Amino acid sequence: MREIVLDTETTGFEPSQGHRLVEIGCIELINYVPTGRAFHTYLNPDRDVPEEAYAVHGLSYDFLKDHPPFPEMAALFLEFIEESPLVIHNAKFDMKFLNAELRAHNFTEIPFERAVDTLMMARKKFPGSPVSLDALCKRFGVDNKARDKHGALLDAELLAQVYLELIGGKQPELSFGFSSCEEEGEGIRRETQIRPPRPHFPTAEELKLHLGLLEKLKAR
Repeated sequence: MREIVLDTETTGFEPSQGHRLVEIGCIELINYVPTGRAFHTYLNPDRDVPEEAYAVHGLSYDFLKDHPPFPEMAALFLEFIEESPLVIHNAKFDMKFLNAELRAHNFTEIPFERAVDTLMMARKKFPGSPVSLDALCKRFGVDNKARDKHGALLDAELLAQVYLELIGGKQPELSFGFSSCEEEGEGIRRETQIRPPRPHFPTAEELKLHLGLLEKLKAR
């Protein structure tokens, strides 16, 4: 099963107010395990970066202006994610920015149903507890010392580890090994060892005792 862990950084909170993407980071998972394949790009937002946003991710417009705008990277991004589910922490935020950019540049939007929201997963699993990415890293013992600021690729790498813990840890699916089983289609075919039936006939003494018990019951 292929999934993409995704994170973004932006100039603000609302694309409807003119805010833009400035970074996209993606990690490929196969059967919940990172493959080493990744997609990462900084983006020229064609606007200033407010101080509040700079304080979060440390990406200034002076740095971003030399990077490609979203339309130049959109095709490569879409090619990387393909039709895979997108594992995102607070999916509503990232998806609204991605779809605003895609819509503005005449690309097909990504259906929200493709998003696996780890924020919602964590809230259900730990109701009333902090469920930020930092809080979940601390809870699961994921080393996030390098995260002095938000960064899309680093956060995607951390989220991949957190996601594995949220779905059950290092072994998300309980499976039993059968030495003589073959996968066949969607099911599993297991070879069965046939043993001869064991005799279950009563002995003469057991039959005599049984008949005696029946006679006593009748007498009552």
